[in-house]
Amino acid sequence: MTHKAGFVNIIGNPNVGKSTLMNAFVGERLSIITSKAQTTRHRILGIVNGEDFQMILSDTPGIIKPAYELQESMMGFVKSAFDDADVLLYLVELGEKELKDDAFFQKITSAKIPVLLLINKIDKGNEELLEASLQLWQEKVPNAEIFAISALQNFGVAEVFTRILEHLPESPPFYPKDQLTDKPERFFVNETIREKILMHYKKEIPYSVEIETEEFFEEEAIIRMRSVIMVERDTQKGIIIGHKGAALKRVGIEARKDLEKFFGKQVHLELYVKVNKNWRSDARQLRRFGYNQ
Repeated sequence: MTHKAGFVNIIGNPNVGKSTLMNAFVGERLSIITSKAQTTRHRILGIVNGEDFQMILSDTPGIIKPAYELQESMMGFVKSAFDDADVLLYLVELGEKELKDDAFFQKITSAKIPVLLLINKIDKGNEELLEASLQLWQEKVPNAEIFAISALQNFGVAEVFTRILEHLPESPPFYPKDQLTDKPERFFVNETIREKILMHYKKEIPYSVEIETEEFFEEEAIIRMRSVIMVERDTQKGIIIGHKGAALKRVGIEARKDLEKFFGKQVHLELYVKVNKNWRSDARQLRRFGYNQ
């Protein structure tokens, strides 16, 4: 029996549904999903294993014009997605007309590997809009195969999955067959807490936050975790904690429930808030948090 394995990289503008699509393929919530842009900061690998294949999916940050050091690093993850892909998934939203970066767009239209262009969120529009969208993208990206999908409703996802498999090269697996991702457990603790902050806080707060899980002890019946929420200013610390600690408590309770589902056992989570001035512009700190790789 021949075995196929390869890297499938998902790119597109912020908030088009890249993380939702990857999670639909993998069947686990590996990437955090919220309605805010720039939710994904790292490149996250999700691994789908079958008897005769291994599909390694890469969810990348949305393409933006970088405004500070952290965003430069995020775009570095996107650039690297072009280097090792066997198949490229270019995700656009129904009604969207352009990619926010011309240089990236050139890379897509001149790619030597298979490009699947997926028009997502088709449940949000009508037949007429979809027809116009199909025509527009066929002209713009003539080298792509186009699929209309709704990642959230799981519509059209199976067809795309089958087509990706057909494109994968013959190869032994790159990772152990029981592995779901290349990220350590603490990474998912951090991302889960960050997701709750994105959901419950407004304006600049979610983008000024980084999470660091300082302790992760797994016992037979329970996992004990201690995580620090880092902010850039004292005022942000007060907002995160909230009146009598109520806001921080809500984040902790919701994150713990999700982590118990993710790890399949009881979780004890302690949360602290610390001011770490200008971490987003500090190259040394960004390296420590896994950026600037």
